[in-house]
Amino acid sequence: MANADDLRTYSIRQLCREFGATARALRFYEDKGLLTPSRKGQTRVYTARDRVRLKLIMRGRRIGFALQEIQEMLDLYDRKEHNVHQMAIALPRYRARVEALKQQLEDIQGAIETAEEGCAWMERTLVEHRPDLLPGADAYASLLSERLNDPDNLYQPFKARA
Repeated sequence: MANADDLRTYSIRQLCREFGATARALRFYEDKGLLTPSRKGQTRVYTARDRVRLKLIMRGRRIGFALQEIQEMLDLYDRKEHNVHQMAIALPRYRARVEALKQQLEDIQGAIETAEEGCAWMERTLVEHRPDLLPGADAYASLLSERLNDPDNLYQPFKARA
């Protein structure tokens, strides 16, 4: 027996707002057969089933699944069986994505460390040989020049400019 939530319908605007998607994305998912809204004239009417599918699409895209993979998992949906077949297929795919994302995170952290080390080395070298070429050196030189040209302000503390 269907409950009230199962019978509820949604507009494209409501789903876009709820999931942070664009209308173009929803139309694209419709073109790919992932969503199947009905029509009332020119207006798309999305069902609770479409809403759940969109939620799963957005989740899948966020963790990096291709649309084909998402389509395969969505096609296994069987409410009568509590989606256990769908889950049995999806679980190892999700676990594999978790491992891939962990590796990407490790790679990104390594890249950040390498870039920070490079920045520190360049800054040390510039300080030693050409401090005038450091980022922000022109602004500091300009402020210093103003102070040196105005003896009344020479001993006032430097204030950040807005």
